[in-house]
Amino acid sequence: MNQNLVKVNKKNIGVSIDLRYATRNNFTKNKIYFSDQCYIHKVAYEHLHLAVEIAKKQNLYIKIFDAYRPVYVQEKLWDCLPDPNFIAPPDKGSPHSRGVAIDLTLLDQNGFELDMGTGFDEFSRLSYHGCLDISRKSYKNRLLLLGIMTDAGWDFFRNEWWHYQLFNSKKFPIIKDI
Repeated sequence: MNQNLVKVNKKNIGVSIDLRYATRNNFTKNKIYFSDQCYIHKVAYEHLHLAVEIAKKQNLYIKIFDAYRPVYVQEKLWDCLPDPNFIAPPDKGSPHSRGVAIDLTLLDQNGFELDMGTGFDEFSRLSYHGCLDISRKSYKNRLLLLGIMTDAGWDFFRNEWWHYQLFNSKKFPIIKDI
């Protein structure tokens, strides 16, 4: 086990986990992960824990779609959608493959996802932060998520409302093996 990765589960941090690439419910329509275990870099885990606590203060919960992403998964995603506006080229390295990125949304106290205007992995300008072509409610929900995550020390990716990463993510090495 890589010493820099921490296993994330409902018991240790109180989040909902729906790793989309461990199912067919993703843009590729194929199961890509060999495992349904959620891992994140230990530094990112501290920031995730803070985000969870900030969300709880607002009676909200975090649902994780993706976190640490093995290199082989990054390569498969790139093969399906070789668009650097949404998928990091494998030779460049994704913050996910460094364990310092997370894809997520917010749940209300009944466990329902807040409306963010698009689903996870909507690869169009509708998923951009600052997109005005979504409902007012969706826009406010995105701002709520942005506020929680930035308050917890995360940086955002302009093209995906669901993607957050640690600042200076490239300073972390790519993790080849769990």
